[in-house]
Formats: sequence, C-alpha cells, structure tokens
Amino acid sequence: MLDTLPRAVPEQALHSIRKLIDEGGYQPGDALPSQRDLAEQLGVSRASLREALSSLSALGLVSVQPGRGVFVQAPAPSAFAWPYAEQVSATDTFQLRYALEGFAAGQAALALTADDIDRLEENVEAMRQELRAGRFEAAARLDFAFHQQLLQACGNHAMLQVITASQEIFLESQKLPFIRPERAMETWQEHRKILRALARRSQASAQKAMQEHIRNAASRTGVVFSV
Repeated sequence: MLDTLPRAVPEQALHSIRKLIDEGGYQPGDALPSQRDLAEQLGVSRASLREALSSLSALGLVSVQPGRGVFVQAPAPSAFAWPYAEQVSATDTFQLRYALEGFAAGQAALALTADDIDRLEENVEAMRQELRAGRFEAAARLDFAFHQQLLQACGNHAMLQVITASQEIFLESQKLPFIRPERAMETWQEHRKILRALARRSQASAQKAMQEHIRNAASRTGVVFSV
C-alpha cells in the first residue's frame, strides 16, 4: 500500500531526470539543460531540483560542476539494489528511520551515561578504522550498533521492537550508503557530529544531527524525500 502513495517532489524530479537521460539520447559527457531550464521543464522548484541532482550525483549518474553545468556520467558498476522491495521500499525505510531515530537521538541525549558516551566513542573510532581498511560490511554493522544503542537509551521499547523485528531490513539500509566507497567516510563524520551533540546533552542538536545523517545516507544511495 505504501508504494502507491505519491512520490515526494525531489524524488519525482530524480526519476524525471533519469527518464530524460534514458529517452533523450544523452551519452556520458553530454551536458543537460541548465538547472533553470530543467526546473521549468520538470515543473519543480530549484531547491527540489538540487536535491534530485545531489542524489543522482551520489549515484554517479551525473556530475554537477559549478559554473559549467550538469553532465551525464556512466553509471557506477556497483548498482543500487534493494533486496526487500516486495516487502517495503527503500524510501519508506529511510523515512521511518528519519522519524523514529531522530526522536530517539534527542531522547538519548538526556538519558545517556558517561559510560554510554565512552562506548559510542569507541564505536565511532572502530568505524573509522574499518572504513580506512575498506571493510564496509564491518563498518555497516558498527553503524547498526551505534543506532541500536541510541534506541535502547531513549527508553521507548515500542520503537526498539519495531527496529529489532525488521533488523535485516534496517541493517541493509545502513549498508547502502557504502556502495560508493569514495563517500563512505561521510557516515563516520556524521556519527561524530551526532556524538558531539550527545556529549553536550543537547536534545535538539542530537535530533537534528541524526535526521541530517539519515537524509544524507538516503541521498548517497539515490533516495530523496521531503520532510
């Protein structure tokens, strides 16, 4: 049922641009129309267009070059694949995580102990080491453990049960941002930002940092959504 809902405007723009490239005969290296012309052609705002282009850039399908334009690129060999499409879409999964985990991070900022913060720091440092070594599967599991600790600390058992019951689906969503190894360290950087907010006991900052992290992670896999 969820897949029948209308797509968000940036997601509509993303699919429209991909269709334009596929049906317009564009080849790698060709320039697309200007962003102003694209926005008018697609009937979307410049902000929505920029979100769509950012996602396409993360997928390696276009190159956005300030002052020059937007250029088509050959698709990356590691294509995005979502193995749970028959159960729930990747977009729905990231949207659910945005709602649940943003709230959880804010609550955790008020509940974490000094020992909890130390464990999160160890997790973040371990992720850095795994990413530097190119061990993305291990990094994704550390990513999952980081998020699980915050869900546990927030004290909302209903949310924890939802995540735990669909653990493999949520874990897969945390593997996806690593399909582009050159951007893998962004996950670690975003976790560091969340951790700093948690260490300051800033509820609002922790919630915002987590929501930004999940939206960025989604964008790195070509999933865009408005909030």
